[in-house]
Parts: sequence; structure tokens; C-alpha cells
Amino acid sequence: MLFPLQIKGYKGLMSTLKMAAKIVPMPKPVLFTGPGSSLELCEAIAQMETQRVMIVTDAMLMKIGLLKDIVKTLNQNGVETAIFDGVLPDPTYEHIESGLVFLKKNNCDAILAVGGGSSIDAAKIIAAGATNTKPIRKMAGMFRVSKAPLPFFAIPTTAGTGSEVTIGAVVSDPVTHHKELLIDPKLVPMMAALDASLMTGLPASITSATGMDALTHAIEAYLSMNASKETDAYALAATRLITQNLPLVMKNGQDLIARQNMSQASYYAGLAITKAGLGYVHAISHNFGAHYGTPHGLGNSIVLPYVLDYSINASSSRLAKLAEVSGLKKGAESDLELAQKFIDYIRSMLKEFGIPEQLDSLQKSDISSIAKAALKEAHYNYAVPKYMDQSNCEDLLNKMV
Repeated sequence: MLFPLQIKGYKGLMSTLKMAAKIVPMPKPVLFTGPGSSLELCEAIAQMETQRVMIVTDAMLMKIGLLKDIVKTLNQNGVETAIFDGVLPDPTYEHIESGLVFLKKNNCDAILAVGGGSSIDAAKIIAAGATNTKPIRKMAGMFRVSKAPLPFFAIPTTAGTGSEVTIGAVVSDPVTHHKELLIDPKLVPMMAALDASLMTGLPASITSATGMDALTHAIEAYLSMNASKETDAYALAATRLITQNLPLVMKNGQDLIARQNMSQASYYAGLAITKAGLGYVHAISHNFGAHYGTPHGLGNSIVLPYVLDYSINASSSRLAKLAEVSGLKKGAESDLELAQKFIDYIRSMLKEFGIPEQLDSLQKSDISSIAKAALKEAHYNYAVPKYMDQSNCEDLLNKMV
């Protein structure tokens, strides 16, 4: 069990982080929005006298031709391109090192990420590694990126991670099965484009998982003890947009308006977590990814309702507000009733989207180590509303087997 002095120590650290969030400037990228905005971003990159840009993406996006117009627009505006499509889900230190070698070999002076959270996170770390002499592993942690990264731009192709606006990036260690966080305001891209026209062909499974990832960001930021009026505004707006539009895009992936709304919601949720932080859902999901390669959005989707069950009594008034902006308030329900209604609604969405309640790959023999790693991540990074100890976390994980 956690002792009062331990909890006091964690809360003290979180108070320090909250103060830092107020003092340290949190940059936002210059934003281009709407269908076709990715090409506007390409024109802006050219206007900054960029000579040769490294495009960081994955092989599947290359295969389906999603980058064709982006590359064409850059080339037409005098910018040469070198495409690094070696990014895999949950990029590792080895992927990053390969990207740095590619960057230097092709003499690129800027980086453009096109893809989901893995591509954007990899690009962030490559950009930081290009200008900082210290090894990538030495930049893991908070505020350890000494020099400004190489000019870096982002075009997300999923509406979920919010990585185009956050100050963090995740990298995996395949040997230790740990995920490391690099957290620094310098990792925010200079410019980003929210272009729904790039998202209409997303499979339903990716649409649902990334959409639930964005909803998890909004919820954890809103329930954080480091939440503020600013982060609350972003989190509530994101929750409202996601609960209204995610069911629409699941029914019709070609719905451009709903896709754009989801993209905006993901951006808002990213702004919220940048200052308010995350919680146990992400801490556990990160370790599912490190142990089993579980896609991040899927991991969050599975874990979310269980963590909310655990926190309901400590967060009932805030969960009730999330229920209200989701259109669930119908009468004079109590906060606790509305909170339960919101959790039940999340479970109903997951069922509708075909997302399982358990993680098939989760092994009972791994539960102790996953719980230990998740608690270490959460207690030193996130201002959670109700603390867990090892036993609590193991009990929660056993429900997902």
C-alpha cells in the first residue's frame, strides 16, 4: 500500500510540475486547417527557404500514395525531398538512430512528419538528435533537450495522438520493454496541418482506436489535479467534439466535416495534456505497448473504463461534467449517477466499435512487472486524482486478462 508520506511526496512533485507549466512557455505550432491544408503547409515550408526536407513516415502511407501530392507540392516550390519510411509502431532507439543516419546522409535541413503518432514522435526525436550532441537516451526525461531541434513540421494522418502540438515524444527500448518519454517544449513543431482529406480512407479499426486515444487525452487532462481553466476549456471542447463526431465517422468514413472535427478535437486534447498531463490509463497502456506491441490507441481504449471505475468516487463531479458535454444529462441526476452514466457510455461506444474488454496478449505472469512500471511512470509524471498502489494496479490488470 502507499503510505501518506509517499502520496505527499508525489503530490509535491506534481505541484512543482504545475508551477513549471505556468512559468515555462508552451509553444503552439502555426496551424493550417481544413481539407487541402497539408499543401498550404508545404508552400509555407518552401517560403522558409528550406532546401531539402526529410519526410518521416511509414511504408504503408507510401504504398497507398498518400504522400504523392505533398511531395509534388514541395518539389514544385523548389524543395527537394528525401523520404524515410522506416517508422514502425512504437519507434525504438534503433529506429531513431537509423533516421539520424538517413538525415545526415541526405544532408537535409528540415524534417516533415507525415503520419500517426509514431511518425511524429520519431520525427521529433530525430530533429532533436540532429542538433544535440548528447545521445538520444540522455534526452529521455523532462527538459533535457538542450538545443533547439532542426526545423520540424507535422501533418497528422490520424485524429488521435495530438502529437502535432504536445511537448512529448515516446520511444521504446526493445531490450528492457520500457517506454521512455522525452518531454520538452522544444519538441513542438514549428507548423502543423490538420487536413481531414488525408483521413477519409482510414480503416474503422484505426479510426476508433485513435479517436478513443484523443478522448482519453481529454478525460485524463480534465481529471488531472493539475488541470486549469485553460486546459479544462480544451478538454471539454475535445470531449464534446469526439462524442458527437466519432460515431459519425465510424458510420461514414468519408464524412469530411466529422473527420475535420475529430482532427480539431485531437489537437485540443493535445493542448490539454501538454499542461495538465495524463494519468494511469496512459501509464498502463504504454507498458502494454512496450511488452506486447499493443497499438497505443487500442491499449488506451481497453484500460480507460477500468481506471475510471477506480477513480469514480474521487472524480464524480468532473466525470459528471464530461457526461453533460457529451449530451448524457437528461434530468436531475446526481454527480455520481452522471459519472456512472459517462463510464457506461464509454463502454457502449467500445462495444459498438468492436473494441474488446480484455487484452488477449496480457499474461498473468507479466502483471506484477507491468503494474510496477506503470506506477513508476504515473507517480513521477502525472497528477492523478486517486492514487493506486501495487495491489490496486494488479487487481485492475487482472480484470483485463
